[in-house]
Amino acid sequence: MLRHVMRKTAGWLAMIVVATNVTYVLAAWFLDPRSNYKDTRPVRTEAEIDQALAPYNLDPRVPLVDRWWHWFSDVVLHFDWGKSPVGASVNGEIGFRVLVSGQLVTAATLLSVLVGVGLSVSTASRQYGWWDRITQLVSVFLFNIPTAVAALAVVLLGIWLNQSLGLRFLYVAGEKSPTVEGLLPTVVDRVQHLVLPTLSLTLLGYVGYHLTQRTLLLDAIGSDYVRTARATGLTRAQAIRRHALRASLIPTATSVAFGIPAVFTGAVITETVFGWNGMGQYFIQTIGKNDVHGTVAVAAFGAAMTAIGAILADIAVVLLDPRVRVS
Repeated sequence: MLRHVMRKTAGWLAMIVVATNVTYVLAAWFLDPRSNYKDTRPVRTEAEIDQALAPYNLDPRVPLVDRWWHWFSDVVLHFDWGKSPVGASVNGEIGFRVLVSGQLVTAATLLSVLVGVGLSVSTASRQYGWWDRITQLVSVFLFNIPTAVAALAVVLLGIWLNQSLGLRFLYVAGEKSPTVEGLLPTVVDRVQHLVLPTLSLTLLGYVGYHLTQRTLLLDAIGSDYVRTARATGLTRAQAIRRHALRASLIPTATSVAFGIPAVFTGAVITETVFGWNGMGQYFIQTIGKNDVHGTVAVAAFGAAMTAIGAILADIAVVLLDPRVRVS
């Protein structure tokens, strides 16, 4: 198993390196950092703008190959992802934003999987019952709701709950309160800020796992090994939980790898609505400001999240499928 995981990890690391370098070439080719200086006063000439960008390795007069090599060397030797067109350190921006988005994406992904798989087991054992039909109707309805609409609905729900209870225990903006100090108050404050955006992403994220896992379970119920298990005296629900679920979880575990970057993409809108200074909002800012180095760092983060999800999915497949362990 360890050799299998190490081989997969090496493959994904190679993918991250290739994807990140290709992203740098494309970003340096199409983005124009000089646009950040064109509206400044007094008006600068093209030569003055290029000279101002030179210390940040963004001078368009320098060949693209030379700029790429300088950037690549700094990343490999010093883990320095460069500077923005106005001199801000990308490492400084990425450092705290990764933690902000990481807690949101991780919590939303785990809850989406748990809720989706749990509902699929509950509904598959009661196929075509009232519970199955209601949950399918709700999932299909949520599946067709845009991310921005869902986030705004959750904001209104949080405001209504605060007003109804006369307490402000759910925050609708920001990832933390600037005046809170101390370990326990800080943890409580972070949780209060985390509830609503996590709920927004979970409401949209669990749907795919619910509908897909339900279909996989219903297919597995008709297999020979499940019928044999039921012949031994197990009920339908027991046969699903003990036998059908393990086999049908393999495709779901694999899809989690693609669910992590999907949640991260959805967090672009969710972070904007809730005012979180995370990677999603930073991605929008880097594109708007033609920030080559920031855009590449965000792309590398997304690739790393995909790789981590894929590796975890491979580990889950090895644990769930004995045929993979034997091979």
